[in-house]
Amino acid sequence: MNPEIFAKELAKYGFELSDNQKGQFATYYNKLIEFNKKVNLTRITDEDEVYLKHFFDSITPLLEFSDLFKGEKTLCDVGAGAGFPSLPIKILCPNLRITIVDSLGKRLKFLDELVNDLDLDEVTLVHSRAEDAGHNKNLREKFDLVTGRAVARMSVLSEYCLPLTKVNGDLVALKGPKAQDELAESKHAIEVLGGEVEDVKELTLPDTDDERTLIIVKKVKTTPKKYPRQAGTPNKKPL
Repeated sequence: MNPEIFAKELAKYGFELSDNQKGQFATYYNKLIEFNKKVNLTRITDEDEVYLKHFFDSITPLLEFSDLFKGEKTLCDVGAGAGFPSLPIKILCPNLRITIVDSLGKRLKFLDELVNDLDLDEVTLVHSRAEDAGHNKNLREKFDLVTGRAVARMSVLSEYCLPLTKVNGDLVALKGPKAQDELAESKHAIEVLGGEVEDVKELTLPDTDDERTLIIVKKVKTTPKKYPRQAGTPNKKPL
C-alpha cells in the first residue's frame, strides 16, 4: 500500500486527506525509519508495509467505529511504542486530545520529536508503566477512549486499560486474527474491571489475507480501587 493507494483507500470511507495530512504521514514514515536505526521501534521498514501494517492498521477503529471518535474526545494510548494507533488517528482527527503512556524513555524521546515534527497539539506523553498510570489520580477514569495495540492478551490489556477509561467510555483493542478464544478467556477479567463487550469486528487489511479483530469494551461501572495490581502482576497472574 503506497501513499497514493493509502489515500484512495481512506477516501472510500469518507476521509479525503489534505496535502498537509499526506505530508504528515510522509514525515511520520521518514522519522520512523531514521530513528529506527538508533532505537528498535519496528521490524517493518518498507514504505508500503508501514503504510499498510502500521498506518492503515492503526486507523481501522476510526474507519469501522467512526461515531466513537466524534466530538471533543480524550484518548489514552497504552504502550503506544512508535505511536500506534493513536498518532495516525490523531492526524485524521485533529480535535482528539491524546495522552500516550509508555514505559520506555527512548520511545518517548522519539514520540516527542515526532509530535513536534508533525506539528500536533493536544498530545501529552507520560513516562509510566500502565499499572502505575492506572492509579495516577490525573489519569484514572479520565478518558473517553483507551486504545491498546500489540500490547498484551485481552485479559491483561483490560487490566491495563479499563482503570483509565471513564464510566460510559470505551476500551478499543486492536488484535490479530481470530481473537475469539482470547476474548472468551478474558470475560471474567472484563467483568471484574467494570467492562462489558459491546462489539467485535473481524476484518482483513486491503488486498491482503492479513486478518485483524477490533474489540470494543464499554466501561459500565467503576473499576475496583485495587486494580490494576502492582507492576508485573497482571501479566504473570491474569485475572
